[in-house]
This record gives sequence, structure tokens and C-alpha cells, in this order.
Amino acid sequence: MEEQRSTWREGSNNLIWLMSDNMHHQWLLLAACFWVIFMFMVASKFITLTFKDPDGYGAKQEPLILTAVTKVEEARVPEEKHWTKEFQPTGKAFTGNLLHHPLVHMERLELLRNVCRDTALRNLSHTAVSKFVLDRIFVCDKHKILFCQTPKVGNTQWKKVLIVLNGAYSSIDEIPESIVHDHEKNGLPRLSSFSDSEIKKRLNLYFKFFIVRDPFERLISAFKDKFVHNPRFEPWYRHEIAPSIIRKYRRNRMETKGLQFEDFVRYLGDPNHRWLDVQFGDHIIHWVTYVELCAPCEITYSVIGHHETLEDDAPYILKAAGIDRLVSYPTIPPGITVYNKTKVERYFSGISKRDIRRLYARFEGDFKLFGYRVPDFLLN
Repeated sequence: MEEQRSTWREGSNNLIWLMSDNMHHQWLLLAACFWVIFMFMVASKFITLTFKDPDGYGAKQEPLILTAVTKVEEARVPEEKHWTKEFQPTGKAFTGNLLHHPLVHMERLELLRNVCRDTALRNLSHTAVSKFVLDRIFVCDKHKILFCQTPKVGNTQWKKVLIVLNGAYSSIDEIPESIVHDHEKNGLPRLSSFSDSEIKKRLNLYFKFFIVRDPFERLISAFKDKFVHNPRFEPWYRHEIAPSIIRKYRRNRMETKGLQFEDFVRYLGDPNHRWLDVQFGDHIIHWVTYVELCAPCEITYSVIGHHETLEDDAPYILKAAGIDRLVSYPTIPPGITVYNKTKVERYFSGISKRDIRRLYARFEGDFKLFGYRVPDFLLN
């Protein structure tokens, strides 16, 4: 009996040991399975995060940091341009995405309307729609477009665009440079050449635009082009206009050099400049205000482009006018439209604050109407 009990106890112990050993193996197997699954998940996560869709991110992959949370892919927004503090065009310009442009140009036009309503600036923002203004506006009847000329802001290229649209030449490359500014041969009628009723009809119905630029930088461009380099050989600027300015505005009578930028600034800032303007005739278009050229508070323009954002504005204008499939704006050399503060400081160095403030007083309307920052670095 005792022997049977001993046998039974021994069998029970063996069974318990076998069961314990079996459970130990099961736990080891289970742990191994979990480890395999875990490693598979890690490998899968690594593969997913490392090999992104090349169509979404391009062929070149940047190193990625593994995180425990999977981030939903965000829509890519075009990079916003950052402008210097001295120049920030009204609204925002987005490269390569014209869908944003309507908002930019709506902001510009809204600013224009608000400044036009400012009675304190009325003398600087309003002008009559005179023959002088109508002479500045070129007409393309075929595509119902009016373009107001604002010299020293890339207008030569826009004239070429209109010449092609009017059918005088089939492409911009075919247009001789001598033809562009010859208004008897370039096929660009001026709005002033129409009857009053035809003028009114076109102003009411046509797509209308012009281009602006930082007012002081434009004056520097005009001075260099007409009185320094004179690439189109227009001798009257140096031999007729310059001597008249020098006689009235040069302080140092012993100075024998040609017209200096200081003389030019003193002439433009003189509240009584108009008596010389009358003598100079239409040549003053290169330095008078945008208000005097295009009457932006009297004429309701469709778009106002900025020279500083011309890479974006030119395609937008063509598209808004419905001609983007007919003609392209000529290639813009890199960096040519960027505001150059260093150049502005260099030209205005040595000019008295009084003369600079008088110049700003005349062009304040242009600064305010088109969203250009006050040049405090020159005024104060």
C-alpha cells in the first residue's frame, strides 16, 4: 500500500514537472512570437518612413527621424517671398501659384481706393484725365486692352507685347528696337486719338493696367538713362534739359560737371517745378508721378503690377487679360527687378535732408497709393 502511494506521488511529481516544463516552452514560444511580430512592425515602419512617394517629394530624400506618431501628409504651399523691410509690396506674392494672385491684386486695388478717398492726400492723388494722361495710354482694340505707360518700369517690354497683339509683328523677337518707341510706326494707337465717346467706351469696357516701382528708385533709373548713359542717343536731355536744371538749381556755381543727381532732386522737389516742366514738354514723362501719368484715382484700373514682383505679375496680367496663350512677356534677367537699397543710399548720400524731404513731399502720393514704405532711412 505504502509502495503504491510512493509510486503515485512520484508520478504526480513527474506530471507537474512535465506540465511546468511544457508551460515554460510555451511562454518562450509566445515571447519569441511577440518578438518576431515586434521586429516586423519596426521594420515595416522604417520602410514606410524611408521610402516616400517620389512624386510627392522628389527623387532626393532627406534624412527622416522615426517617431511613434504617423503624421498626415500636408498639402505643399508655395514658399512665400520675403522682402526687405524697406520694400514690401502690397499683399503677398507666391511663386508658381497664380491662384493666390487675385487676392494680392484685390488688396492693391483696395489700398488704392482707400488712399484716393483720403482728403488729406487729395492734391497728391488726384489729377484730371487730360490729353497728357490720354497720350500715355496705348490701345489694343483687338483684345480690348488699355496700357498706361509709366517709363523706367519695364514699359518697353509691354509695348512689344501690345505690338504683337495688334498684329504688326508675329513675335516679340521680330520687333526692331528702333520701332518700339516710334509711335508712327509701331502700330500702337494712343487713347487720345479717339473721340470723346470712343474714349469713354474704352475706359468703361476694356481691361486696363499699368506697372509701378519704388518711386525713388525709378527716379534714379530715369536720371541714369537720360543724363548719364543715354543709350538711345537723345541729345536734348543733356544739351537742353540738363543745362536748364543746372542754371536754376546748382548751388556750387564753380562746379563744371554735367547734371548731378543732387541738381535733379532739387528740381523735382521744388514746388515751383512746373514752369520748367512746361519748357521740357513730354520729356518729363520719365520722372513725373504715376498720378500725373495715369490718373489712378480717376480711371478704374483692372490690375496694377509691381516691378519688384514682375516675375509673378506679368504672367498674371496676361492671364487676367485673356492673352496668356497668344503672347508671353519677354524673359526677365535674374535680379533685375529686386529693390536695391544700397544703390538708393549711394545716390542720395550727400544730398541734404531738406531736399530729400521736399522730394518725398511731391512723391508721397505714389508711395501711399501703391503700398511702398516711407524711406525713413533717407528722411531721418
